[in-house]
Amino acid sequence: MNTSHVVHVSLAQQSISLDEALAQVDAPDCGAVVGFGGVVRNHDGGRDVRSLSYSAHPSAERIIVEIADGIAARYQGVRIWVAHRVGPLEIGDPALVAAVASAHRGEAFSACSELVDTVKEKVPIWKEQFFTDGTVEWVGAGSAESGAGS
Repeated sequence: MNTSHVVHVSLAQQSISLDEALAQVDAPDCGAVVGFGGVVRNHDGGRDVRSLSYSAHPSAERIIVEIADGIAARYQGVRIWVAHRVGPLEIGDPALVAAVASAHRGEAFSACSELVDTVKEKVPIWKEQFFTDGTVEWVGAGSAESGAGS
């Protein structure tokens, strides 16, 4: 019997915290707790970024839930927390936070990596980047359902 558990999944309007995610997946039977914090950086493609904003398709949260449930089904005994921000973000703000706990580090690292990669690849979220030179660029991400590429 698989004892995996999805602790938290969300599209968040407010700030998200890697420390909170790590604390929420931690459990006495878990010897490994792995986290990922994707933060807004100040550059992209050789250009200086001032800020950005994420917009999500209405199906985005359902797809993140399906991804987390799928990871939980593939890995025995993992605890999963994942959130992606939507709305305006500044440099240094967390945009994607994920944490996975399990009895052993190999499972925790693998599950967390697969979780992050799959969210980035399949969730229909678009990023609007505001550059310091005044230009703006939209970057599509997500599944074929969204019509966007990564």
